[in-house]
Amino acid sequence: MKMDDMVLISVDDHITEPANVFDNQLSGEALASAPKLRTSDKGTNYWEYQGARQQSIALNAVVGRPREEYGMEPTALTQLRKGCYDVHARVDDMDANGIAASVNFSSLGTMDGGTYINAPDKKLALTHLRAHNDWHIDEWCGAYPERFIPLGMLPMWDAEACAAEVHRLAAKGCFAVAFNDNPTARGLPGIHHDSWEPLWKAISDTETTICLHIGVGNPSPHASPESPIEGWITTMPLAVAFGAADWINLSALQRYPNMRISLSESGIGWIPYLLERADYSHEQHYAWTHSKMIFGDQKPSEIFKKHFTSCFIDDAYGLRNTDLIGEDNICFEVDYPHSDTPWPNSPEVLWKSIQQLPDQQIDKITHLNAMRDFRFNLFDRCPKAEMTVGALRARAAQKSVDTSIHSNTGEAPLAANDQVRPVTSQDLAEMFARHAAEA
Repeated sequence: MKMDDMVLISVDDHITEPANVFDNQLSGEALASAPKLRTSDKGTNYWEYQGARQQSIALNAVVGRPREEYGMEPTALTQLRKGCYDVHARVDDMDANGIAASVNFSSLGTMDGGTYINAPDKKLALTHLRAHNDWHIDEWCGAYPERFIPLGMLPMWDAEACAAEVHRLAAKGCFAVAFNDNPTARGLPGIHHDSWEPLWKAISDTETTICLHIGVGNPSPHASPESPIEGWITTMPLAVAFGAADWINLSALQRYPNMRISLSESGIGWIPYLLERADYSHEQHYAWTHSKMIFGDQKPSEIFKKHFTSCFIDDAYGLRNTDLIGEDNICFEVDYPHSDTPWPNSPEVLWKSIQQLPDQQIDKITHLNAMRDFRFNLFDRCPKAEMTVGALRARAAQKSVDTSIHSNTGEAPLAANDQVRPVTSQDLAEMFARHAAEA
């Protein structure tokens, strides 16, 4: 296999929603009370919903900008690359990056539906969450159903409503839902609480995959507000490991053996040690922890390999340990338009670390595992020859898709009179507070 022969499905990308999300989905009071995209006196954009304001800022959508400009900018849709919020431009950017299909998380709703979870009027929130899901499926994914894998949000404040939404989404052809890796962070029962049973059953009955995205439940660890921000960024995947250790112990995985859980924006290099440690801990302690009630005769590592998939952007160490992780447990991601994305060079970055694997494993990791997890048969929709990196990039070249870097200078993390020094998490927190106040 050559690089241009790969078929790439990204299981973690993001939408910066445009202002018209609800316009074709709702009318009357339901539309009037839906989230609204506003512009502040300083030209920044923010969403307003049920008395709360939420900005779309920072490293959320910096694709196509010089790295020197990463930080709390951009703060307005006009500063973004069009592919962040326009589905047609997004497909052009996917072509230029050689990406056949993509799973997209919400920015407006947050990656676990937190905007609706936190809203005080839950009746309205349910209406708007469902409408948001319909926009995502019918308008965003529906514009190019061969290129997008739909992903729904859930009304996590009500497990019965969650189950109903899972069934409703499945009827619309959506077999993936975003969830919080630690619901207690939203003031909800933890995943081991009996109240979630209707959801687990619905997930199993519909063969829907649960997607747990980094950064919404378990916090990414960093030592102190004075720690350089790169220390925080470096340790972000450890929050996923923290959550995975908890989910491996979920007893519902025994009751529902077909449940699939996707760890989103997770990395994979940490998995071999976590599984080794989990097996050792179980063997040493099950006699007094009674964990055999959870695992039965299986090891925690066997539970992981049966139920979980993790994804990576660039993880050469993880790919060198594919045998320890499991070739059926790894997917690929681009993370467009976040700051970690290697767009438009994802194939080149991936090829450096994956080319040593057998073609069969490359196919599983780049697209077959994703097609299985999300019940998305790409090749029923498009001939494989049209979905390769080489074919898609040839199409982008015909359309003259511009992949050059464009500056859009805005406020930097450090004030102009600050001495050059490592940016800290406190710097970003203070800047975020200023933007929130301006909105």
